Amino acid sequence: MVIPIVLGLGVFSLLVALMYARQVANVRIEDGASSPEEVGRLKEISGAIAEGAMAFLRREYTVLGGFMLAFAVIIFFVIKDVHNVSLPFGAYSAISFLIGAGISILSGYIGMRIATIGNVRTAAAARISLEQSFSIAFRSGAVMGFGLTGLAVLGLMLVYMGFDFFLPQELHNRDLVIMEILSGFGLGGSSVALFGRVGGGIYTKAADVGADLVGKVEAGIPEDDPRNPAVIADNVGDNVGDIAGMGADLFGSVAESTCAAMVIGATAFATVPTDMKQAALLFPLAISGIGIIASFISLFFARPKVENKVENALKAVLVISTLLMLGMVYPLTMNMVPKEFSLTAGGTMYTQMGVFYSVAAGLISGLLIGLITEYYTSHRYGPVRQVANASKTGAATNIIYGLALGYNSAVLPMILIGITVVIGYHYAGMYGIAMAAIGMLGTIAVGLTIDAYGPVSDNAGGIAEMAEMGKDIRTRTDALDAAGNTTAAIGKGFAIGSAALTSLALTSAFLTRANITNVNVLEPQVMFGLMIGSALPFAFSAMTMRSVGLAALAMIEEVRRQFRTIPGLLEGKARADYAKCVEISTDASIKQMIAPGLLVILSPLIVGFFGGVQMLAGVLIGSLITGVMLAISMANSGGAWDNAKKYIETGQLGGKGSDTHKAAVVGDTVGDPFKDTSGPALNILIKLMAIISLVFVPFFL
Repeated sequence: MVIPIVLGLGVFSLLVALMYARQVANVRIEDGASSPEEVGRLKEISGAIAEGAMAFLRREYTVLGGFMLAFAVIIFFVIKDVHNVSLPFGAYSAISFLIGAGISILSGYIGMRIATIGNVRTAAAARISLEQSFSIAFRSGAVMGFGLTGLAVLGLMLVYMGFDFFLPQELHNRDLVIMEILSGFGLGGSSVALFGRVGGGIYTKAADVGADLVGKVEAGIPEDDPRNPAVIADNVGDNVGDIAGMGADLFGSVAESTCAAMVIGATAFATVPTDMKQAALLFPLAISGIGIIASFISLFFARPKVENKVENALKAVLVISTLLMLGMVYPLTMNMVPKEFSLTAGGTMYTQMGVFYSVAAGLISGLLIGLITEYYTSHRYGPVRQVANASKTGAATNIIYGLALGYNSAVLPMILIGITVVIGYHYAGMYGIAMAAIGMLGTIAVGLTIDAYGPVSDNAGGIAEMAEMGKDIRTRTDALDAAGNTTAAIGKGFAIGSAALTSLALTSAFLTRANITNVNVLEPQVMFGLMIGSALPFAFSAMTMRSVGLAALAMIEEVRRQFRTIPGLLEGKARADYAKCVEISTDASIKQMIAPGLLVILSPLIVGFFGGVQMLAGVLIGSLITGVMLAISMANSGGAWDNAKKYIETGQLGGKGSDTHKAAVVGDTVGDPFKDTSGPALNILIKLMAIISLVFVPFFL
């Protein structure tokens, strides 16, 4: 019965996404626009954004397609049969890898399509009411949330069923063999996520930095002003970075955490009676399945009536889905997990209640990390207002306060992650850690919904400004955007926390598969691995920050050139060459994403081959600890700088155009690659290195 139920929940998730997609697409732009001329402007601008976004995806996916095929060939020839069951492990793992990569690409494409349809309708509906405008943006986000979750659950289930059908029943350690092959699925999803996050992040921040520094600071024109040549590229970037990139990132997290739990579970439930074994093995997928139901029910509680209630409505959805999930997990655990099990023969016995505690710890800590992130990144609270107040004395003090905020904000999430790991390990060993990661991702459909809502509402504000819809419309879209900024920061905190637990779960699976019972940090090779691993997140961040800087330099020069050479552009009498800026961002992002990607992919392979599995274990642990701290601090500093600027733009501390505002814009510009490129991409670094290590264990032994 487990397989039909999980398949049914996956299909249900896709049907929810399809329903919301149709609702968004059926909204008529003409119903909100004030005139046929405004309709024409809205369609022209949104068409340019959609065209730029799809052009980028085509270029990026063309490059990724070649890489994925080459990587699949390497997997085919390198992965060995360590179980002596005479199977072409490399071939099966390569197939699993390509399926995971393909579904990850499809997830990003679906999110991008609906975001570029929903943004203009959100802008047009803002003339009707805030509630209607919010509803369209929120439903656009729900398409991403439920579409991706459904694809992840269905994809994993179908791949499992395929290998379960084709592999001989008499295989030794058959369940473990299937789960190890299935790890290739997570590797494929995470590999796409790496390039999607890095490439998309470089694209969006090159455009954003160029638009802000030349447009707002030098030329003194408003944000999203149609006179700014980089404004279309900026709006395209919101989609390629925060929609396609984030979607691929969290798809990878779901796939990887599920694979890690199933690999460990195959060992833990090896002696379970046959009639109970399949349910126990598929328990991680069932958790993701019931999370779809909890997430769907919670959507009906998001109905803000006025501007200052939008953020609370989005936060309420996250809280309600977590509480519903907690209530649903208990009976599921009691019915699917054996009453007692052990991870090793004669080892410590764990109980089904211990598994429930592990899942619950992940769920609750994920919510708490999100709320802590909100406190440090929303201008409703003291930390961001302190950053805004520091802007009165210039950009330097704004940046100093923002960095301090980011460092401080990483402390509590790390403690929460540590507590979650202790609870998971105490109650269910390595399997408990993996299930804590599954728990944190249990409400992923809602997490992605409120995260994707942000770029859609941000785009809506830009479209309203470019189409000259009026200040009252921009006020409404700004209210949606401000809430979206905070929920996007919550989403990033949630993504980082889940990445930490996912990485730890994958590392646990790696240790299990490599037959490593303990890691002695005083051993020279392990200590060396720890040092290498600790350095990698900094090297990676340096590369991605520099890539944004190089791309932004080209963008800045182009915007300045157009202001100088196009007569009447600044006076609003001539049209900017938007296509040139889109081309610059696209070319730079595709070119600059290669080196950081190779650093992440090659590091564990080189260390594992030349240094061995003990040194590689040190690398994984070192990169996990420094990577999570650096990711949280960078993401929260960037979010705080952004919302400090928006706080000033509400009329506080001198408002728009003041010296305080200009200082905050500089801080926000510094924070852009922090929160949208380097910070989020570190999630994938720690996950991808761990799953590469897991998949290539036979190569290292």
